[in-house]
Amino acid sequence: MKYLSIALLALMLVACGGETKVENEVEGTQEVLPSSLVHSFARPAEARVRHLHLIADVDFEDKVIRATASFAVESAKGAERILFDTKDLTIEQVFLDGVKSKDWWLGEEEPFLGQPLELAINDTVDTVSIQYVTSPKAAALQWLDPQQTAGKRRPFLFTQSQAILARTWIPCQDSPGIRYTYTAEVRVPGDLMAVMSASNPQSVDSSGVYTFRMDQPIPSYLMPLEGGDLTFLTVGDKTGVYAEPSVVEAAAYEFEDMQKMLEAAEAIYGKYPWGRYDVLVLPPSFPFGGMENPRLTFATPTILAGDKSLTALVAHELAHSWSGNLVTNRTWDDFWLNEGFTVYFERRIMEAVYGKDYAQMLALLGWQDLQRELEHLKDVPEDTRLKLDLEGRDPDDGMSDIAYEKGYFFLRTMEEAAGRTAFDAFLNEHFADNAFQTITTEEFLGHLKADLLNGDEQRYKELMVDQWVYEPRIPENVVSVKSSLFEQVDAQIEGWLPGGKATEIDTTGWTTHQWLHFLRHMPNSLTVDRMTELDRAFGFTKSGNSEIAAEWFVLALNTDYHAADDAIEEFLIRVGRRKFLVPIYSAMVEQDPTKERAKMIYLKARPNYHSVSVSTLDVLLNQ
Repeated sequence: MKYLSIALLALMLVACGGETKVENEVEGTQEVLPSSLVHSFARPAEARVRHLHLIADVDFEDKVIRATASFAVESAKGAERILFDTKDLTIEQVFLDGVKSKDWWLGEEEPFLGQPLELAINDTVDTVSIQYVTSPKAAALQWLDPQQTAGKRRPFLFTQSQAILARTWIPCQDSPGIRYTYTAEVRVPGDLMAVMSASNPQSVDSSGVYTFRMDQPIPSYLMPLEGGDLTFLTVGDKTGVYAEPSVVEAAAYEFEDMQKMLEAAEAIYGKYPWGRYDVLVLPPSFPFGGMENPRLTFATPTILAGDKSLTALVAHELAHSWSGNLVTNRTWDDFWLNEGFTVYFERRIMEAVYGKDYAQMLALLGWQDLQRELEHLKDVPEDTRLKLDLEGRDPDDGMSDIAYEKGYFFLRTMEEAAGRTAFDAFLNEHFADNAFQTITTEEFLGHLKADLLNGDEQRYKELMVDQWVYEPRIPENVVSVKSSLFEQVDAQIEGWLPGGKATEIDTTGWTTHQWLHFLRHMPNSLTVDRMTELDRAFGFTKSGNSEIAAEWFVLALNTDYHAADDAIEEFLIRVGRRKFLVPIYSAMVEQDPTKERAKMIYLKARPNYHSVSVSTLDVLLNQ
């Protein structure tokens, strides 16, 4: 049965500047379908997917997924084809409304985009089913042998679909601008649990068969699948933790404030729209801090510090439930609409739960990250704009701290100018009006001018909005952020650097954020003796806090402090989080341009890394 009338889909494209507006399944909303896409072969204004039913068999021995993806489709009048994105998939059979079809073909392989799968259809086709097998080298999938897991008993699989890797494990219309609902039936070995971004089990089913349902439309980059030796613990009324049995209790302790975070978020920007909010702690090879899959955030174990000091990441992924998952950037050029908003909301949540001083420390660390990113991108200033132009490039290139931190400081500057009450009202309206839809930078700026600034063109110019969005670097009207807690750290640094004793540094009550500020302000001119003094006083080389350890390791490399060499190698082999790997390997290359030691460690560590990290590090180390 068609979801929409053919007449509605046949709206003239020129009416929307090359886009078609259609009614969304969510009552009372519309969504915009681009006539063409930069990072997808799909042509959604011609024919698009509305619902996916996935039947998948996860084969840990061959390291492939054998599956059938059945899509409910809708098409414009006179449509003759539907296009899907694929990469490294073996397409076995195609069915149209249950009848086997031979009228399909794969196009030429294009760098990072893969191949278009084109099917001949007509405008009466309701269902397209694609039977396929993934490749063992599928970029989204990481297959872990038992020894690569915490429990070291059973194998593990997880996916990472963002930005355009969903096409490596599902033939799909792989664009943030195309949303669909889904159901799934997944088979794994009987002693493992499978979970997705949907209604999830909370215990192992010995049959190994799990069913899933996601009734709210999502884009392909929010499609995950995980199978492994998992257990579940409840944390709050709507919150819980999945992890390997040896990790789950530590994770539940670390995340016990999740329910408070959820309630704080709802108090600011309205009811949580996804039912439950659970977190899955993955093995260390996960390439990111977290991934905001609806209902089930994927998280790195590197945030398990034992003192809840790194849980801002949980607040960040929770905030994505509104900014990104509920209201999504229509293209990857608009990525800042996801991440800038999310960093802003994350810090509002942390302020509500832990206080303003805590949130200010996070903002200042973010400012420091932004300054580093600006320096890193000084030769490509166009990449320091919020609105990007990623045509012809992998959208992963745009996932820098510019989107996150410049986006945050733009929104923080707007909040300061308008006042928090007015800004909160504006963002509440933004989330409500655009729920389960996609949006572009230009549409958001139109709303900002009309609704927050009451159409005041002069005020819009005074706030330098276009400079923030369309020009490089940081405009001069950026809000100033200060932290009295960091000022205490600065005082201790000023007392120690000229010749004080490390044992006399007053670190009473310091949080992880203060330690990071301390390490970031240590000069690379420190002698080995001074580094040794610090290490003896504070045990940085043996730190169990990954954030502190990673910062210390970069400093150790920059100061030729070789006492940390073994710990650095162990860390690089064990941890796959790209945020840590790139600075450490970069410092190693800076220390030794021959890259001999870096390449030696990378050769050992590379099998443990996800393709997302590998793709970056291969370039850095010229592999």
